[in-house]
Amino acid sequence: MNVQIESSWNNQLQNEFSKPYFTELVRFLKTEKASGKIIYPKGNEIFNAFEQTPFNKVKVVILGQDPYHNPGQAQGLCFSVPDGIAAPPSLINIFKELHSDIGLPIPHSGNLTKWARQGILLLNSSLTVRKNEPMSHSKIGWEIFTDAIIKLLSDKKEGLVFLLWGGFAKSKRHLIDSKKHFILTAAHPSPLSATNGFFGCKHFSKTNEILTREGKQPIDWIL
Repeated sequence: MNVQIESSWNNQLQNEFSKPYFTELVRFLKTEKASGKIIYPKGNEIFNAFEQTPFNKVKVVILGQDPYHNPGQAQGLCFSVPDGIAAPPSLINIFKELHSDIGLPIPHSGNLTKWARQGILLLNSSLTVRKNEPMSHSKIGWEIFTDAIIKLLSDKKEGLVFLLWGGFAKSKRHLIDSKKHFILTAAHPSPLSATNGFFGCKHFSKTNEILTREGKQPIDWIL
């Protein structure tokens, strides 16, 4: 199957694209669109996380669950919104922790593309969603695909930093070889849980400490 995805990822994922579940996933999405369903993000941004962070550039992984389902928000990068779109509550809390941890001012934009281009794979478990219907595409095969990506990164790379925020992200821990990689866990940045262990986690400074120790360029978190 011909999937439009960044070339280094395309080389790594050819086997995945040929599996029956992925064929069914594509067929499902085409049927949804043909029936008039509005799907986010738009088609050319479904694989945006891979476009912005090629396979050979990945050094940090942040796992999200589901794309934003309100108009104009989803852009194919977990937690991120385009310039000019108000930051959702979880992203606001991420920025608050960033400020508390390393003293950066709260960004004016919620667009995290700059992080992605520095090697942070901003990966949602589901890569699409119906308008105004959270988790509507969580059972169509995306999770098989993204679990395979997490395992691929674990198997083929060394010294990655995985940031697992909340119960769902932590449930992916078994896919990651903790002998080869660094796993930092915290509560989800949602207003419902941020005070239970996301605030104060200091994952931004800890990530840069690890990268520096591993001889890698630390992340410039300024947006």
